[in-house]
Amino acid sequence: MTDDAKIIAAVDDRRLVETAIEAVSVPSPTGSEAAMGELMARIMGELEMDVVVQEVEEGRPNVLGTAVGSGGGPTLMFNGHMDTSYSGAEPWLAGIPGFQPQGFEEDGYIYGLGVANMKGALCAFVEAIRALRDAGVRLRGDLLFAAVAGEIEKTPWGDEFSGASYRGYSTGARHLVTHGGVADMCILGEPTSHKIVLAHFGAMWARISTKGAFIHTAWTPGREDENSILRMDDVLGAVHEWIPRRRSEMAYGDIESIVNVGSIRGGFPWRVSRTPHRTDLFLDLRVPPEMPMGQARNAFMDFVRELRERFPSYEIEGEVYLTAPGAVIDESHELVQALDASHQVVAGEPAEREIVHWFSDASSLTHYGVETVNYGTASGLPSAAKGENVEIKGLVDVTKVYALAAKRICGEDS
Repeated sequence: MTDDAKIIAAVDDRRLVETAIEAVSVPSPTGSEAAMGELMARIMGELEMDVVVQEVEEGRPNVLGTAVGSGGGPTLMFNGHMDTSYSGAEPWLAGIPGFQPQGFEEDGYIYGLGVANMKGALCAFVEAIRALRDAGVRLRGDLLFAAVAGEIEKTPWGDEFSGASYRGYSTGARHLVTHGGVADMCILGEPTSHKIVLAHFGAMWARISTKGAFIHTAWTPGREDENSILRMDDVLGAVHEWIPRRRSEMAYGDIESIVNVGSIRGGFPWRVSRTPHRTDLFLDLRVPPEMPMGQARNAFMDFVRELRERFPSYEIEGEVYLTAPGAVIDESHELVQALDASHQVVAGEPAEREIVHWFSDASSLTHYGVETVNYGTASGLPSAAKGENVEIKGLVDVTKVYALAAKRICGEDS
């Protein structure tokens, strides 16, 4: 039996499923990752890894395990985030079992909050390390396993949206790389549908505001043009005109960018007898992977200046309140080649490549010199009837790829 065959045979499907259900059943929305961190620390200890718990902030750990190699090989990191996109208590998720922090298995799938994004990958990393151990493989390079807090695309804004539950967007990964959690390269287990992601766009969140008169309903006739909401309606029209230009100007090769109108806020639902003094429009602007964020900010502020010239009485303001750079890795990089070779062994064909618009912790890792590839299961998002899910066969296959890639990167001590 070849070494690859021994490793593949050592992957225990049932053990993997049980670990994933256990992990999904630990609630860990952004800002409340402590219990999930305890589980990861316990499992890493059972794997006889050297375990360090980093305190990102109170109640929010990163957990970093190291399997020390015999020496002479590169250091590889497995990396995944512990926080989930939701808590499960959101009213619009009520009654959908796959959006609750309670894992279960049904018809060849695992369901539960975070199983796809990305507790399934964390458990695949666990099983890959177990399989390497059970197959008797001793790596030359060190193998790191990082379970981090605060990756989900969230950020504080203003007084209302503040605190740990809003601190995502690579909060844990930034702490990780500035406190010793570095490696030569990293496999990040975001759900990619078994494709190798060579690049992802960055994100910039921005606000455009209009101001107006604060007056009683009784005195609004004839003064409608002073209403900040109605003024924002004009601005929205200008934004719609601008979006195609922005998408084209921010293209990466032949892949256009994306602009999302994500939120609008103005007025007082409890007192609509008054016109609002201010209305805010919030935009998600995706930025090409290699573009400096300052350049992207300048382009947005140029548009704000255009709006001010077009609507001089609207008192328009512009603000950039989040900047999260993209990430890119070259097709020829040895990590890409190792993943591709491992994928071919498991799937019988080369892995597809992809460039995506979503964000990942590859942003912080690559900007700190850790070359990173996103590779994982199908997204499993969302099933209207059952919620978040991951196919067990797909998760098992990804586990095998992770284990084989680790042997190829770190090298085997014969």
